Amino acid sequence: MEETKRDASRRAEPDERAGTPDGRSRRRWVPATAGWMSLLIGLHDVIGALLPEWHRRMVRLDEYVPGSLNNAARTATLVAGLLLLLLSHGLRRRKRRAWRAVAALLAFTIVSHVVKDFALSAIVAAAMFGALIYFRDEFYATGDPRTRWRALWVGSFLAAASVGLGLLFIALNHHGLVRDYSFAERLRHVVGGLFGASGPVTFVSDGRNDLFSLMLGSLGLFTAGTTGYLFLRPAEPAPSLSGGDDERIRDLLVRQGARDSLGYFSLRRDKSVIWSPTGKACVTYRVVSGVMLAGGDPIGDPEAWPGAIEAFLEEAARHAWVPAVMGCSELGAEIWCRDTGLSALELGDEAIVDVADFSLEGRTMRNVRQMVNRVARQGYTAEVRREKDYAPDELRALWDQADAWRGTDTERGFSMALGRVGEPGDEECVIATATKDGELHAILHFVPWGTDGLSLDLMRRDRAAQPGLNDYLIVEAIKAAPDLGVKRISLNFAVFRAALARGERIGAGPVLKAWRGLLIFLSRWFQIESLYKFNAKFQPVWQPRFFVYSSLGDAPRIALAALEAEAFIVWPRVRIPGLKRPSKRT
Repeated sequence: MEETKRDASRRAEPDERAGTPDGRSRRRWVPATAGWMSLLIGLHDVIGALLPEWHRRMVRLDEYVPGSLNNAARTATLVAGLLLLLLSHGLRRRKRRAWRAVAALLAFTIVSHVVKDFALSAIVAAAMFGALIYFRDEFYATGDPRTRWRALWVGSFLAAASVGLGLLFIALNHHGLVRDYSFAERLRHVVGGLFGASGPVTFVSDGRNDLFSLMLGSLGLFTAGTTGYLFLRPAEPAPSLSGGDDERIRDLLVRQGARDSLGYFSLRRDKSVIWSPTGKACVTYRVVSGVMLAGGDPIGDPEAWPGAIEAFLEEAARHAWVPAVMGCSELGAEIWCRDTGLSALELGDEAIVDVADFSLEGRTMRNVRQMVNRVARQGYTAEVRREKDYAPDELRALWDQADAWRGTDTERGFSMALGRVGEPGDEECVIATATKDGELHAILHFVPWGTDGLSLDLMRRDRAAQPGLNDYLIVEAIKAAPDLGVKRISLNFAVFRAALARGERIGAGPVLKAWRGLLIFLSRWFQIESLYKFNAKFQPVWQPRFFVYSSLGDAPRIALAALEAEAFIVWPRVRIPGLKRPSKRT
């Protein structure tokens, strides 16, 4: 048995000498070092081009070179330095196109440094060029799916960088100005120079004036050319489930969906899918900040899960993405980690209510019972129906109201959120509503969990309404469950529930108490303790969920990607009228 495991492990490890892409066991220091060297050389080139006196004590060849050629070389070095800065991240991610571009830039940099003034820098660039050629097999990853939004971000960065570099050039060479210019005059000159116009700033030296004009014109041309190329090149749509994938996943959910309460969330529109060779299992995922993030267990027959997992890891290796899984079950974690080199960490627990065993009687249910009775006495009534029992206009109105209560422009959720209501194919989803005097005040939305279960998706209410409406609707949904043929209901996921529960017990050790204290502190920004206490009120059965990751070094990066996917971290976005994001539907 041990020999079999060793053979499987050996098959999973890549041949260091081969050019086949398998990033799990390659030299990780090579792309990291190359990326940092590209960044440092790029910074060196930018600073050297902005400050003509840079490296004055080093070996100089510019005394043998005409001034116009020297200025052109200096400007070209500045542009090359900016490109090296932009491409350094791609090198760290093993991107083949970045490797080609950096190799070409280094070759150009070697020549420009020799022509310009510092031969020593040419030696450093030549050494890195040779290292890139020697380790070329380490840079195998294909490009990520792209859209024209990348043109907007790159163009904005280059425009801001060009203005900043122009102002920095003036600041670094202020001693050579004809007079002291105001910031507004400097800014007007730089912005105009990017478009080829002249401005008020003048240097005493004609050579410095020529260099500055050539530099601004080149930066403007470079910014416009790069942005135009990225915008006009063929755009690939953002990854999404095709109609055929959707149907195949639904077919697997009909046959195997009872295994995982998170299975239905694989139908989110912002996910892509990887299939096993037999087509009997699949893994859905989303790529966030270079992390290939799967949610829950693979869909389908567990015997086919290894094939889907292997395909998932091969796709991650091909793009040099970091593979990770959020919220898989114990069985899923075992299969994910078996023979793959991945590791698992218990992330928290899922609260599952057994409908047959649920009761409001008893001391432990006193708080819930009192809250539910108080809401009922206030005149609220509940209704629990499947989506197929609603008219389309009713569903649209419900969804619009739910959006109005959200309180933020960002829809949260990834592993346990569907993000839609009332679309074709979701007719078996269940909606619980609370109304008073005919006015809607709270909505719960559940997705199917196999044929006899539900999984909580959406929970929203009017903040000005009676507290306890969510408790009331959960209880009413449990009461209505037998008529819907439902035997079990999955509620919210409680992160690090075990630590919170054990840390408050008598006899808990100092480490556990400190860990619980940190979680309570973090609960100020993330719903950690509040979700645990909310779920615990219903006396659920706790099912552990796991976080699967590739290495401890990648764990922080994966955690940030997960927070971004769940929309707990939202980066600012620029909205331009007339420019729309590509549709996530196909």
